[in-house]
Amino acid sequence: MEEISPQRLFTAKEQELLEEILIHRRDVRGNHFLNTPIPQEAIDTILQAALAAPSVGFSQPWEFVLIRDQKTKQAVKETFAEETAHAVTQFTDQKQKEYIQLKLEGILESPLNIAVFYTPKDGPVLGQTSMPDMGKYSVVCAIQNMWLMARSLNIGMGWVSILDPEKVKKVLKAPEKNQLIGYLCFGYTDMFYNQPELELKKWNRKKLQNEVVIQEKYK
Repeated sequence: MEEISPQRLFTAKEQELLEEILIHRRDVRGNHFLNTPIPQEAIDTILQAALAAPSVGFSQPWEFVLIRDQKTKQAVKETFAEETAHAVTQFTDQKQKEYIQLKLEGILESPLNIAVFYTPKDGPVLGQTSMPDMGKYSVVCAIQNMWLMARSLNIGMGWVSILDPEKVKKVLKAPEKNQLIGYLCFGYTDMFYNQPELELKKWNRKKLQNEVVIQEKYK
């Protein structure tokens, strides 16, 4: 009979530490990244956190491309510039002015970029037959694990979403079936804000719990 190890229980102090990490997770921009190299041990710790994420049907549908080469980063930065030029036209008046002033990525400034891909299975996946996007959500769980682990190591992470995923795939020579879920920038930083940067810059306000929690059913 297989021996089952005792379950791991956590203390109130450990819970409080996790809460601190959650509260102080930040999206770091390029104007705050340092060029200090990230030790391989820290990179491995972040990747192991990703591999510990939950996945639908234990499918683990993720792959990670580590990018340090500046030429590759520059090619990705070019699609960011193209998409930014398009995105700014979708905002009007004051919001457009604020958008132009924002620094929204750190592709070149961060010492390490990681492209995270969803790799769909050929056949049916347990738990994914009714909600096919569950595989992609699993990859997002892995990214969140990376973000929190990086923050616990005092390493900044920024998620760049203003990109053409197909152009990024071409730059990285990714297989056709792979889908880009996240393009992430990692590096030590000169500052972790105590509040989300976009909240500080009044781009939007933080929603309150009573605004988003519904009891039992929508009315």
